[in-house]
Amino acid sequence: MMQLFGSFTSPFVRHIRITLADTGLAHEFIETDYSQSAAGSPAQRVPFLRADIKGKALQLNDSTSILKFIREAAGESFCADVETLDLYCLINTALDTTVNLFLLEREGLNSDANPYLQRQTARIQTALQALENYPWPAQLPWDDAGIRLACFLDWALFRQRLDFSNYPRLLQLLDDAKAQPSFVATAPPQV
Repeated sequence: MMQLFGSFTSPFVRHIRITLADTGLAHEFIETDYSQSAAGSPAQRVPFLRADIKGKALQLNDSTSILKFIREAAGESFCADVETLDLYCLINTALDTTVNLFLLEREGLNSDANPYLQRQTARIQTALQALENYPWPAQLPWDDAGIRLACFLDWALFRQRLDFSNYPRLLQLLDDAKAQPSFVATAPPQV
């Protein structure tokens, strides 16, 4: 049995929850806070996954390795080609940077007077422009790059982190994701 540790609001955890729902693999979701993730994972963050594979304990501490494990357990491939993997990595970089800036701002740090944080903010904008201009098919592909994009965009709107008014194609792709039952079912709880 797999145990996924995470939070309902994490876009990284949401991607895994979507993949578990779509593959139908048996699992248990265990809601985890900061102190529990610090104690449970050397990365000190969520998600992390524990599984028993033929009597051997396995722990994975990053969403990408977890996704690869789940896809392979379901007989599927993770990022079937190098172009999809590169797109996934670009989206992941933008997401990770956005989350880090969000957490820093919650701690009272912002990019106004910090050149490093300003570069991080610029990184997000160049990534968004590249994603807006990417030759997406007519509908959002429901693969790991497409799911990661949808989780990123929806989280950024949920947390009011980014303005997507200059990115109409990205908003259309997010609307495409909202037709997926697993995406709808894993939406962060509204407070």
